[in-house]
Amino acid sequence: MKIAVVGLGSMGFGMANSLIRQGHDVWGHDINAKRVGDLENAGGKGAIAAADPTQFQAVVVVVLNAQQTRDVLFGNDGLAQRLAKGTVIISCATVSPDFAREMEQACADKGLLYLDSPISGGSLRAATGELTIMASGTDQAFDAAQPALDAMAQSVFRLGDGAGPGSAMKSVNQMLVGIHIAALAEAMTFGISQGVSPKQFMDVISHSAGNSWIVGNRGPHIVDGDYTPRSVVNIWPKDLGIVLDIAKGANFSAPLTATALQQFVAAAGQGMGWDDDAAVAKVYARNAGITLPGDA
Repeated sequence: MKIAVVGLGSMGFGMANSLIRQGHDVWGHDINAKRVGDLENAGGKGAIAAADPTQFQAVVVVVLNAQQTRDVLFGNDGLAQRLAKGTVIISCATVSPDFAREMEQACADKGLLYLDSPISGGSLRAATGELTIMASGTDQAFDAAQPALDAMAQSVFRLGDGAGPGSAMKSVNQMLVGIHIAALAEAMTFGISQGVSPKQFMDVISHSAGNSWIVGNRGPHIVDGDYTPRSVVNIWPKDLGIVLDIAKGANFSAPLTATALQQFVAAAGQGMGWDDDAAVAKVYARNAGITLPGDA
């Protein structure tokens, strides 16, 4: 397929590389022009702006939020105005179900297909083509997107015949992940206060009932004092804010989500917004006067 990938950050770049490895022709765009050059070096075809957009059969949108998604598709010189009818939009940002439905209708009005396609798995699995994609859309959208989905994902869940359910499921996932990261940070720093070292924490909890995928994935970052960003703190005020907005609309109380959100807001306010999200442990440590690995 001829595919455009908009957003070549840690997730989008890995996804673009996975598409290239499977033989697709891939063009890219990112606000950091160097990323397009990196994509060319990896076998990509170059910048979307230099290509004829009517040749694209799919556009993978891997941007930060709803506003950026709207701007890519329907802003000034938005792609939706220039794509051939029948092109499928694979939209991967974490957004509300209502926004996903709005984009599906706006795309349909232009003769375009839209697949509500939030992703999970992190940058490493994006790079190996092993993401989980929580997708919803029409049969035609799924059929058009299938070769690209197969290249980017290990698991593709078909959650509904129109946009919305995919984003709803992503909000459930983000609720759990955000709470789990905050819970890991709280438990590990509590352990330190009781004389349990971060390494001891990982050695024991990884073989106990308190273990989770987040413990195994984020815990080593704290043990090593390495907050090189894989998934940044700043993602969580946005994503958990979306979760709480959805919950409010459903008259659903989500107190654990609200508490986790405040810890990420505190971390961002303390200058850690672009650090790895495991850095939320520093909020707990500072409040308790605890020194984490890597801290002076």
